[in-house]
Amino acid sequence: MLAALSTQQIARADEAKPATYWDDTQGVEIPGELGQSSIQVYVPQSKHTIRGYMLDYWRAQGAASVYGNPVSEPYGAKSGYYSQAFEGAIFQFRPEYLWTETPSMTLEPVGREVLESRTGQTRRDGKRQGGGGDRRASAWRTYGADSGVAQRAAANGGSFDADSGHSVTGNFNDWYASHEGAWYLGAPLSQPLNERGMVVQYFEGAVLMRSEQGRVLVAPVVREQAKALRVQTAPVAQNDLPEYSETLLWTTDNPNPLGDPNASGRKWIEISISQQTLWAYQGGTLISSTLVSTGLDPNTTEEGLFHVRYKLPTQDMAGTTNANGEVVALGQEAADSAGTGTEIGETPYVVQDVPNVMYFNLDAEALHGAYWHNNFGHKMSHGCVNLPLYFATWLYGWAPRGTEVWVHQ
Repeated sequence: MLAALSTQQIARADEAKPATYWDDTQGVEIPGELGQSSIQVYVPQSKHTIRGYMLDYWRAQGAASVYGNPVSEPYGAKSGYYSQAFEGAIFQFRPEYLWTETPSMTLEPVGREVLESRTGQTRRDGKRQGGGGDRRASAWRTYGADSGVAQRAAANGGSFDADSGHSVTGNFNDWYASHEGAWYLGAPLSQPLNERGMVVQYFEGAVLMRSEQGRVLVAPVVREQAKALRVQTAPVAQNDLPEYSETLLWTTDNPNPLGDPNASGRKWIEISISQQTLWAYQGGTLISSTLVSTGLDPNTTEEGLFHVRYKLPTQDMAGTTNANGEVVALGQEAADSAGTGTEIGETPYVVQDVPNVMYFNLDAEALHGAYWHNNFGHKMSHGCVNLPLYFATWLYGWAPRGTEVWVHQ
């Protein structure tokens, strides 16, 4: 079933609803109600709370296994963005991206400030600001697009950023590619460096480090340099808040358990149109799977990389189709006016109480439960991804806003 709301209609619905966060963000725009987690949890390891939009994106990106635990409460950053600091990065809500294909959460660009603090304030020509040479200044050396650094990156399957003058290669590049590094971490600010007995690489939004075993992790630079980054880290009391655990946020048990639900790594969903199958992953661990029903011609499900962007526990879906069966309008108003005026020849459809709706693209296509058929494994919908009811209930709790959705043949 194709969703009943257009992007504009969803935006208007969002604007009409008040935000529900406790915050220290006077004058800062904070997220409205978009289906994010309503529960607030306590993280005893760092003695801070996390909820709503921040909780969703933290979970979607791998929770503590990727960016570490929260080290602050939500606050209004100097940049004017709603923010919360974690051990390895500072998450920031970016309202200007809310109704685009890109995530509306990114990382504050703290990498340059951290690099300057560790190498000494330097100019891009490699000399200390105060004059004189310094071997640490090599961290600031940049390279051209025709340099050996760029050529080696291309030859070895890496990438080169012509604007920053640095490459990302090897297992740093593997991590960067598998964690949407271009969006969250941004451009590389250095080549890999030996620092305190470990290889590290600086990026705009975070610092990656490689262990002796070759595992790549986000370095806890925000926790280590909280004062310099102007982050208030005073702990807060737990009071009656529940302690965070992944399964605490689930709406029901996993109906098809296939792997450890606490496995490390970010959440992502894969949907194969040719196999009519969905797989849910935590990092490289397959958590669950099910047969689905995607869009039937001429309303095929869009292919590409998307994110869970808006969630509703239940929704009436309506619209109209033309003589060829193609959806031409969305919403109850369109369905009510079918067969009149300029809409002559259109056929209305209305499906009430569609459960566990998770929009993932700008075509108003969603993952949701389907109670009107049991023909999963075959194309059935107007563009959305139909799920068995029991699976949709679980997925709604497991997949927070920001979870990547990959649709392909």
